[in-house]
Amino acid sequence: MDDKQLMENLLLLEKGACDLYMHATIESSTANVHKVFDQALTESLCMQDTIHTKMAAKGWYPAEQAEQQKISALKQKYTAQA
Repeated sequence: MDDKQLMENLLLLEKGACDLYMHATIESSTANVHKVFDQALTESLCMQDTIHTKMAAKGWYPAEQAEQQKISALKQKYTAQA
């Protein structure tokens, strides 16, 4: 397993943790439990962002810029449906 695959796996696991913490925060039965899960979610989101940033810096998570024409077309499509 190379570094890129390792980072991809870390990112996938961290995204999964974020999902679990989000649902746990939403479903919390008390304010104290909510606060703990919310804090864990915030920390997990920060870790996810750090991993993503490092991957993007190495060119392992490229993001392409969307064309303004495509953005406008999608906006118009979904505005018309609402």
